[in-house]
Amino acid sequence: MVRIFSHIISYIMHPLFIVGYVLFYLMVANPYIFGFSGPKAQGLVLISILTISVMFPLIAIVMMKTLGLISSIEMPDKKERIGPLIITGLFYMWLYVNVRHNDNIPSALSFFILGSTIAVFMALTINSFTKISLHSIAAGGFLAGMLIIVFNWSYGYLDIPMPFLDVEWRWSDRMVILVVMLLSGAVGTARLYLKAHKQEEIYGGYIVGILAQMIAYRVFF
Repeated sequence: MVRIFSHIISYIMHPLFIVGYVLFYLMVANPYIFGFSGPKAQGLVLISILTISVMFPLIAIVMMKTLGLISSIEMPDKKERIGPLIITGLFYMWLYVNVRHNDNIPSALSFFILGSTIAVFMALTINSFTKISLHSIAAGGFLAGMLIIVFNWSYGYLDIPMPFLDVEWRWSDRMVILVVMLLSGAVGTARLYLKAHKQEEIYGGYIVGILAQMIAYRVFF
């Protein structure tokens, strides 16, 4: 049971999904900071960002697996992670270039994408010396980015629509941070339990993720 839970957490908190989670939070918690209105425009922005940050890197990694360039999607050997990290970093750079001066995209999301880009290239550099945990990098960045966003661009709560019940579920932004903290901690625990990384690789990942978002915030603002 614990092993199954560890795999589920690893999939839910996969590094490629984190930008999408932050985008979803901003659209629900503070949609007014976006330079558009209406579900159609919202859907187009959502599809555009998720295509570049999730779908394209995922397709590239699957193609590398198909061509035999990597042995597994999980990339157990640190040498196998070089190609996917470079490709993901280039896609994130492309995404950041497209959003940084886009009036429809808020600074809250742009700086987080910059931080994610910095984190990828920091991971690529550190990967030459040790197999640092990409999951904990993403989790650390997610936590740091959400803390910055909540304290700068939040109304104090968000209403999550429940379409089948025709009601909205109101969450305090402090509760959101608590959930993010629990998920971030669970990621490290899960990766350790699955023996995917050593403790120093997990802790180092958290430090890199947090530092990358702090650097991005200082650079962007």
